[in-house]
Amino acid sequence: MLTNETLKQRQSLPLEAKVAMSKKRIREWYEYWNGQVYVSFSGGKDSTVLLSLVRDLYPNVLAVFYNTGLEYPEVQTFISQTDNVKWIMPNVSFFEVIKKYGYPVVSKENSQKIYQIRNTKSNKLRNKRMNGDNNKYKSGKLPEKWKYLIDAPFKISPKCCDIFKKRPAHKFEKESGLHGYIGTMAENSAFRKQSYLRYSCNSYDGKVQSRPLSFWNEQDIWDYIKLNNIEYSSIYDMGYKNTGCVYCMFGVHLDGCPNRFQRMERTHPHLHKYCIKKLGCGKVLDILGIPYTNKQGELF
Repeated sequence: MLTNETLKQRQSLPLEAKVAMSKKRIREWYEYWNGQVYVSFSGGKDSTVLLSLVRDLYPNVLAVFYNTGLEYPEVQTFISQTDNVKWIMPNVSFFEVIKKYGYPVVSKENSQKIYQIRNTKSNKLRNKRMNGDNNKYKSGKLPEKWKYLIDAPFKISPKCCDIFKKRPAHKFEKESGLHGYIGTMAENSAFRKQSYLRYSCNSYDGKVQSRPLSFWNEQDIWDYIKLNNIEYSSIYDMGYKNTGCVYCMFGVHLDGCPNRFQRMERTHPHLHKYCIKKLGCGKVLDILGIPYTNKQGELF
């Protein structure tokens, strides 16, 4: 188990040292699996840098794109222009998933807690999610500010991530015998930070995975792209900071103004209309108190 101090020390390293350390982890993973590896490639800036690092060492490594069907068109275009990428297509629509399980709101962790409070038959689990473990940290507890969502007039869950990404990845790895590199970073979320502290970059037992960029930060990513003249998706030049699923509402309350939906209204009006009206994201954002049109907030 790594310490917070170790993570902070690694995050403070100069980019050159981080690149060297990441390539060391990439080589270790490649050699452990005798080259039976691939890069999980979303078309975002982080996985773009990861793919560059891996192919600097091993040019023929496969990239795999788990196509959720929910990416911005600019992201899909960028991926289609990248060599040696296998596309894994979804077998269910986002509309079907939210109808059956619910909308992704706030965060994966809190959506899961709300889903469990609403659906579990276990009073013990429900009490844990409502009030936390019996310790001073109240771990596992749904924060007070989100408890009103327990009675929201729509379903809530993080199931879309499992259905569109995790399950297809597990299936592909089982059938192919390949083991993936993933471009996540500890600074992305509290969950990813704790996962890195527990498993480090490469984990070969239990949670088998390789995350060679875990100790990088967002500025490192952009510095690497600029220093090495790496091509990236044009979606970033339109003002978007993240390139995940178009309709995802995880973290939208932290976006500031304009948020991702206000920006979408300007850059992709047809997607915005479909999202707000057809998929019903407007009613969800109304309950969250999040503006989703430029008439509701500051124009940009």
